[in-house]
Amino acid sequence: MNVFSWESFISALNRSPALWISAIDILLVTAVIYSAFLLIRGTRAVQVLRGFVGLALIVLLLSSIPGLTAFRQLVSWILPTLLLSIPIIFQPELRRALEQLGRTGSYLRFLRKNEVSPVVVAVKDASIRLSQRRHGALIVFERDTGLQEYIDTGILLDAEVSPDLLLTIFNKNTELHDGAVIMRNDRLAAAACVMPLSTSSLSDRQMGLRHRAALGISEVSDAVAVVVSEETGQVSIAHNGRVIRRQDPSRLDDILHAFLHNRQSSKRPET
Repeated sequence: MNVFSWESFISALNRSPALWISAIDILLVTAVIYSAFLLIRGTRAVQVLRGFVGLALIVLLLSSIPGLTAFRQLVSWILPTLLLSIPIIFQPELRRALEQLGRTGSYLRFLRKNEVSPVVVAVKDASIRLSQRRHGALIVFERDTGLQEYIDTGILLDAEVSPDLLLTIFNKNTELHDGAVIMRNDRLAAAACVMPLSTSSLSDRQMGLRHRAALGISEVSDAVAVVVSEETGQVSIAHNGRVIRRQDPSRLDDILHAFLHNRQSSKRPET
C-alpha cells in the first residue's frame, strides 16, 4: 500500500516540469473560484448564480437526449447571448472586484501600528449619545475610493468634526438628519447626502433604510459606514457589502481604528 508523502510528491514534480505547470494551473483555478465565492457571498448574486447553474444543468441534460435536434440548435443560438449577459448580470460584483484589485496595496497598511484618531473618537462619542436618544444617523468615511458624486448630492460643510456637530445634524428637528454625513480627510465634507440603496436582502427586519443605504455605499466603494438605528438605538458598521451589528463603545472604537487609521495616516503627507 502506497502512502502519500510530500517528499515523494515534490520529487515527482522535480522529475517532470509539466507537473509543476499542472499544479500551478490547479492552484490558479482554485484561487479564482475561491475569490469569486468571497466576492458574491452574502449578496443577491448567490441566488442568481444558483438559478444560472440550475438552468445550465437542465439545458445540458436535455441537449444530451438523442433526437432533440431543434432544441440543440436553439441552445447553440442562445448560448452566446447568455455569455454576453453575464457581465451585465454581475456588474456590481465585477465592479467591486476591480476596485479591490486597484486597492491591493492598501492591505499592507494594516501591518502598521494604530494610533488614536480624534475623528474616530468624535464619531464614537456622537454614536453613543445618538443611540441613547434614539436618533437615527448615517456616517460614511471616505477611504481610497472617492465619494465626490455623493458629496455633491448633499450640503457642503467642510467642517471640523465634533460630537456636538453630529448631534445637531442628526437631530430630528433639523432638515439635514435624513441624509448621510460624509467624512473626508478628518473633516466633515457634507451632510444630507444621498447614498445608493443596496438590493441585497437584509437578514433582520429591524434594519431599515439607513442600513440599506450604508450597505449600498459599502458595496460600490471601500467606504466604512456607521449606522445608528432610530428604532432600536443599535449601532452598526457596514463595510465591503456586510453589516456588523450591535457595536458597544469599545468594539466600535477598535473596528473604526482598524478600518480607518492606516488609510488616514498614509494620506496625511499627500493632503
